[in-house]
Amino acid sequence: MDFEYSPKVRDLQARLTAFMQERVLPAEPIAESQLATKPDHWGAPPIVADLKAAAKRDGLWNLFLPAREGAGPTNLEYAPLAELMGWSPVIAPEVFNCNPPDTGNMELLHLFGTHEQKQEWLAPLLEGEFRSCFSMTEPDVASSDANNVRLEIADHGDDWVLNGRKWWSTAAMRDDCRVAMVMGVTDPDAPIGNRHSIVLVPMETPGVNIVRSTTVLGFEDRHEGGHAEIDFDNVRVPKANLLGPRGKGFAVAQARLGPGRIHHCMRLIGMAERAIALMTERARSRIAFGKPLSEEGVVQATVAGARIHLDAARLLVLQAAWRMDVEGTKAARHDIAAAKVMVPLTVKRIVDDAIQIFGGAGLSQDTILPVLYAQARYLQIADGPDQVHRRAIARAEFNATPTLKEVRSS
Repeated sequence: MDFEYSPKVRDLQARLTAFMQERVLPAEPIAESQLATKPDHWGAPPIVADLKAAAKRDGLWNLFLPAREGAGPTNLEYAPLAELMGWSPVIAPEVFNCNPPDTGNMELLHLFGTHEQKQEWLAPLLEGEFRSCFSMTEPDVASSDANNVRLEIADHGDDWVLNGRKWWSTAAMRDDCRVAMVMGVTDPDAPIGNRHSIVLVPMETPGVNIVRSTTVLGFEDRHEGGHAEIDFDNVRVPKANLLGPRGKGFAVAQARLGPGRIHHCMRLIGMAERAIALMTERARSRIAFGKPLSEEGVVQATVAGARIHLDAARLLVLQAAWRMDVEGTKAARHDIAAAKVMVPLTVKRIVDDAIQIFGGAGLSQDTILPVLYAQARYLQIADGPDQVHRRAIARAEFNATPTLKEVRSS
């Protein structure tokens, strides 16, 4: 495995670092103040539109696009770029059009969309003209087992008719969210694994009723467009809105979940780097018991542990990205699962340590630490809870053939 960054990546790193330092990080308080003046607004604050235009001009747009598109980076090359965006998880991903759930939805449209679907939905998403959401999990079932998903997608002649309820549909509260990718049951009598399909549902379709937005540890995430609970009441869309083969919804969804999981982990590494930068700065400047906190052994041990664990987590992310590039997403699924378990857990611990070093300020809105903590904790559940990924990893271990056999004495 060779994790050395190519000249192309180093150039993008340098330009992205400068953009983050000079434009994005200074824009954070402005974005917060703009949202504060619009308590009913869901979506990006106005300053994000200016930043998006600047990112386009600077050639820092759609960096997530895989290399098969002709110009984009590989997964391994994208890792350090996504890490930089993770320094400002509230606004940076959207600034560069690298924000979930749109990246995963664009991936699905690229892989499975018809020509007409790509023209209507993919092209505008790539330009950042509007947003999309992905509706899979449901409030009334354990959606960690996707076989439980039961929204009905009934076959009615030339149309599909949807009935059911979804939640955690991120970005759905935004005025510029135009389409939802909705998973449901099209073939209830088919074998497990062939019952579900995904259809494209324009948000203005009659019967699409937004019930509320769920909070994440109290955060509304209005900049993202919330996390909507949606009631689908006799929602009728044309048969042409089927995305991918009928009955293959799981396989279609997996094509977005694998890359999406590792992208989350890449950004989380950046969030932890920001937490370490904040805690070290705080420890150097804060005086307690007659000396800076940075001279206290317990604080030094905390900072050292943060660095050790974060560097280990980064290597796991790079390994998964490398395997995706070399062997494909399916072959890398257990590497992705391992990263998806380890990285949020590690980052949550690092942010928690940073909060502790900050004291009361670390719990307040005066730092970004509570936001980073909520993001890390949320990602222990989003895109599959830790228990599901641990289960997959354990099964792979039980099925593995050892290279050596245990020698037992009689």
